[in-house]
Amino acid sequence: MLEKKTKIICSVSDRNCSTEFIRSLYEAGMNVVRINSAHTSLESSLEIVKNTRAVSEKIAILIDTKGPEIRITKMEYDEGFVVKEGDTVYFADDVNGVSGNFLLYTNYNNFSNEVPVGANILIDDGEISLTVVEKRPSQLVCRVNNGGRIKGKKSINVPNVSIKLPSVTKRDKEFIEWAIDNDLDFIAHSFVRNKEDIKEVQDILDRRNSHLKIIAKIENQEGVDHIDEILSHCYGAMVARGDLGVEIESQKIPVIQRQIINKCQSRKKPVIIATQMLHTMIDNPRPTRAEVSDVANAIYQGTDSIMLSGETASGKYPIESVKMMTKIAIEIEQNVQPNVKLELTDVTWPVAAVLAKNIVRSTCQLPVKAIVFDTMSGRTGRYIAAFRPKVPLFAKCYKTYVMRELALSYGVYPYMMEVKDSKDDFVKQAVRNLLADNVIEMDDMIGVLGGSFGTQAGASFIEFGNVRNMAK
Repeated sequence: MLEKKTKIICSVSDRNCSTEFIRSLYEAGMNVVRINSAHTSLESSLEIVKNTRAVSEKIAILIDTKGPEIRITKMEYDEGFVVKEGDTVYFADDVNGVSGNFLLYTNYNNFSNEVPVGANILIDDGEISLTVVEKRPSQLVCRVNNGGRIKGKKSINVPNVSIKLPSVTKRDKEFIEWAIDNDLDFIAHSFVRNKEDIKEVQDILDRRNSHLKIIAKIENQEGVDHIDEILSHCYGAMVARGDLGVEIESQKIPVIQRQIINKCQSRKKPVIIATQMLHTMIDNPRPTRAEVSDVANAIYQGTDSIMLSGETASGKYPIESVKMMTKIAIEIEQNVQPNVKLELTDVTWPVAAVLAKNIVRSTCQLPVKAIVFDTMSGRTGRYIAAFRPKVPLFAKCYKTYVMRELALSYGVYPYMMEVKDSKDDFVKQAVRNLLADNVIEMDDMIGVLGGSFGTQAGASFIEFGNVRNMAK
C-alpha cells in the first residue's frame, strides 16, 4: 500500500476532541493537531493535548498565537448597523469605546494616528471596504465603498500600511508559556512582519530553555517583503492564505505561495499551505474540482504540509476531508520527481547536506526502496526531505520531540530508537525494527545515511545494501 509523503495538519476544536475522534483523524492520515488559541481557553486546550497524546506520541501538536490584530470594539447591539455605498463612517481612538451608529472604535489606541488619508480599511475579512478621506485629531473620516452590515469585534485590515502593534500580546504570552509547560511541539505565530516578531517569541522560549519550534505565519505584505530574514530566524513557515488574501490582491497569492515554497525548500524549512483547501467539505461530502486542483498544485510546488481548518474543527465531514486529502496526496506524489538540482542555502552542516543530495540522487539510479537515517536534532531528515525523494525516509530519532518535529517534513516517517554504540549496531537494529513494522522486505535494497563518529557528530557515510544482509 502506498503511503502519503505530504503531511496533513488538522485543526481540532475543544468542542470535538475525544480520543476516538482524534484517532479517526490519525488513521485517516493526520500528522499534526492544530489548536487555534483564538477560539479556545487554556483549560479546554489542555483536553485536546491530553487526548492527542493518548492516541499516539507521534502526533505533533501546533498551537497558533492570536498575534497582532486590530478589531472593532464591542457594539451595544449584536446586529450592528447597515451601511451603503457613499456613507460616512468615523473611527475614533478609545479602546474602551462602544462602537455603533457610524462611529467605530478599535482595540488599538493609536489607530487613527497611523492610518493615512487614502488608505483602504477592510472590515470582516474584506466584506466591507472604506477609504480614509480626512484625518482629524484622534479621528478618521471614511467613505464606504460597498454596502453591508458592520458588527462589533470584527477584524480590521489596512493593506500596505505598517501599524506598530506589539507582536506578542499578553494572551499570546500566556499560551506560549502554557505550550512550554505542556510539552507542545510548534508555536505558529500569527501576522509575522519581520525577524523581530520571531525573536520576541524565541526570547520567551529561550528563557525557559524550551525545544518548541516557531512556525512563521505569513499573512500580510510586510511578512512577504521580509520573508528572507524571517526564514533565517524560524523553524518553518505557513502561507496563511486567508488574511493574506485580504491584505494582498487575490491574483498575486499563487505567485507568493510558490515563491515562499521555493525559499523554504532551499533552506530546508518545513512549509505549510493553509486556508480553504477543501472548504466545500465543511458542509458537503465531496470537494469541488477546483479545491482538488488547489491541493494538488501545492504538492506539485513542493509543500511539506497541507492544512485543514474549519473542515475538521467544525465541519460536517471531518474524517472524509482527511481521507480525501490523503487520496489526493498519494495520487499526486506518484508524479513528483526528486529535485536533485536544488541548491541548499544557509547550510550549517555541509557534509550532511552533500550526503543527503547524493543519496537522493542515487535512488534515481539504483532500485532503492527506502532511505534509513538516524538523527539527533532532525537536521538530517530536513536535508534529505528538501530534495523530495520518491522513496520513503525512515528516521531513527533519539528524542521524542524530534520525532514529532519531523511530522512536518515531507516523506519522513519517524521512529524512536535507543542510541547504539556503533554504526553496525544502528543499521542492524534499524532494519530489524522496520522489518517488524512490515514497511520493508528482506529482498529490498535500502540506502542508509548515518554517522560513524557518534550521534552528535552528524552524518558521515552512505551505505547501500540488501535488507537480508543488513539484518544479520
